[in-house]
Amino acid sequence: MIKYEYVWLDGYKPEPFLRSKVKVTRETTPPDWSFDGSSTQQAEGGSSDCLLLPVTEYTNPLYGDKLVMCQVQTGEHETHPTNTRAAAAEVASDEWWFGFEQEYFLTNPDGTILGWEDGIPEKPQGEYYCGVGAANVKGRDISEAHLEACLEAGIELTGTNAEVALGQWEYQCLGKGIKAGDDLWMSRYLLHKVAEDFDVSVNIHPKPQSGDWNGSGMHTNFSNKEMRENGTEELYSTMCDKLGEVHQDAIANYGSDNDQRLTGLHETQKITDFSYGVSDRGASIRIPIYTVEHNWNGYLEDRRPASNADPYKIINHIVGTLTK
Repeated sequence: MIKYEYVWLDGYKPEPFLRSKVKVTRETTPPDWSFDGSSTQQAEGGSSDCLLLPVTEYTNPLYGDKLVMCQVQTGEHETHPTNTRAAAAEVASDEWWFGFEQEYFLTNPDGTILGWEDGIPEKPQGEYYCGVGAANVKGRDISEAHLEACLEAGIELTGTNAEVALGQWEYQCLGKGIKAGDDLWMSRYLLHKVAEDFDVSVNIHPKPQSGDWNGSGMHTNFSNKEMRENGTEELYSTMCDKLGEVHQDAIANYGSDNDQRLTGLHETQKITDFSYGVSDRGASIRIPIYTVEHNWNGYLEDRRPASNADPYKIINHIVGTLTK
């Protein structure tokens, strides 16, 4: 018998939650499966069946045999309105590479940030970034266990580090085409499950703590074949200008409550403004020094997405904008 752990996105707003259930079967390929959409904000009770369509399989590093990322259809076998993957899959070929920098806070069950149980830390942010020592780092065991779980699953995490606030972490997830979105969502799922073992929760709100503390973003690095192999300064400027023309569309697709993070402070541009520049972490789009030094062959970093953004929406917006 094979144990498949099906994972999908529900219909809650403004951002979906991850859901999962386990199927035990003799089938060597995960079959389509139904679930109660009336319990996930995806159907009414009188017609509650929704369908799970497996799209990507992973080795399950924590339980069972396989993790299965799924997209949702209605009971009538039509793309469900909450299925943001379908639109992104239509535009994103494997020529497009995405590197998502997922930031998050770790919290106790009561919602307090790890290390903040007695109130706001006396030391301001500064020593915590890539820090070491019990006074500067909280939750390293979770970050390291998550990294190992993702690598065992076949998800390409390229790094992880403690972030600028105490109890805040980041990992970088690299993928191609629509699978980049699948990998990011599954990496989030594994993060939640790993944290369960430590009786810790994961908070991906873009500004969980007000005041002079960085929020959490999901900076998105992206490139296509031309950018990597035949780039020019003009090409990169043209792409940035195109993204700037639809800035408000981007903000609408880049996560809720992002106005609390994109203030023009803490390495962000104001949510109302758009800018780009070489090595500028206060811009909407950063042109990495790597790209310039490699004769304009490289990638761009969109610094606007919030930590709670849907990677499928990001992929759809970037690729859709730049291929019109």
